[in-house]
Amino acid sequence: MPFVLVDRPDPAVAVVTLNRPERMNAMAYDVMVPFREALLGLGQDNAVRAVVVTGAGSGFCSGADQESAGVPPGVAGVTRPTYALRAMEALEEVVLTIRRLHQPVVAAVNGAAIGGGLCLALACDLRIAAPAAHFRAAGINNGLTASELGLSFLLPRAVGSTRAADIMLTGRDVGAEEAERIGLVSSVHDDVVAAAVGIGQRIAGFSQPGVELTKKSLHAGQSATSLETYLSSEGIGQLYLRLLTGNFEEATLARREGRPPRFTDDR
Repeated sequence: MPFVLVDRPDPAVAVVTLNRPERMNAMAYDVMVPFREALLGLGQDNAVRAVVVTGAGSGFCSGADQESAGVPPGVAGVTRPTYALRAMEALEEVVLTIRRLHQPVVAAVNGAAIGGGLCLALACDLRIAAPAAHFRAAGINNGLTASELGLSFLLPRAVGSTRAADIMLTGRDVGAEEAERIGLVSSVHDDVVAAAVGIGQRIAGFSQPGVELTKKSLHAGQSATSLETYLSSEGIGQLYLRLLTGNFEEATLARREGRPPRFTDDR
């Protein structure tokens, strides 16, 4: 069986499943390299309007694989220090690929999201959880730092600096109920993949460039230095669609006629 599965439960929604359940979908390179390749392929598929990421079995992703990590790409003939750099770079590229996708990415966290698995979930644009899900910044428990793969950047932006410090410095587990309460996930569902697909289907009904620009704006807004310098870029995106498409007029007409709008992103 391949370590990464791609399904299309809806023509506009792709579900990418990390498929190494016997290792809790740990971040072995045999898993992460094809995972990134699958994401890159979906990013070029304009029929796909949303991507769901989940894990097979009882875990979402348990982070570093300490027993059978495999070999990262591009390490032939390098020394140990360079090997370490290439290994980390390969995992960083997975996080960056999720962030760069045109489509919103929904993490359907079905179980444990530990260490790098928490980082993968945070790289996604939305996170929802199953009741059995739990989250842990595990590096601190392993005698390392809790900061890896963007965690110290993304987690405070998701839950605030104080809660992020608590999670990262104590290495404790955060269950699904607490995760929802503090904003780490937006909701909890018994069938978390079906719920994520439903979110993707709703997203697919909106304007394609409208969704893409909204994702870009969310990311840019998190890194903006001030509201004053950021406002104009947000406004330009809004004007772009208002002036170049008939979407606003279609939404107005649809409300008047009592039907869902049909956004063509064209005049």
